[in-house]
Amino acid sequence: MKAVGVLAALALALALQTTLARFLPGGAAALDLVLVVVVFVALKHGPVTGMLAGSAAGMIQDALSIGVIGIGGLAKSIVGFAVGAIGQQFIVAAALPRLVIFLGASVGHAMMFIGLYVLLGLGSFPSPWSGILSQALGNTAVGMVAFSIVEVFPVLVDRRRLSRRTRR
Repeated sequence: MKAVGVLAALALALALQTTLARFLPGGAAALDLVLVVVVFVALKHGPVTGMLAGSAAGMIQDALSIGVIGIGGLAKSIVGFAVGAIGQQFIVAAALPRLVIFLGASVGHAMMFIGLYVLLGLGSFPSPWSGILSQALGNTAVGMVAFSIVEVFPVLVDRRRLSRRTRR
């Protein structure tokens, strides 16, 4: 059941990423919703699930893009594993640690992705810091909102059930 939920979340993120890319001012570089899902899954389910989700999501995202297949998958799988391991070792239940995790994961992913492209001689990025920072802030905002929604939704459902019972 967990695998189905993770795959559904990744598919939804990929669909939203490709749909929203043309409407965002920075295009697809403004947000990486797939990375947000990978970080979310890694924090909720641990390093192995995070690594597998990152690998699958990155490979699919690479196949849909014009870049080299495998670089995004490698970067996302490393981020997924690292975030899952950090999430298991430290208490990441409050907002501030989650904010730091999302920021760090976004910056780390971008640095690995750019670093691999430069290391393999596939491209050059003269000054990527403003793009990395804007994407990290966007991913962090979306990730924090997603965590809030996921945590509040079951409480709202329980309240609604309880209110229906008390009305009868």
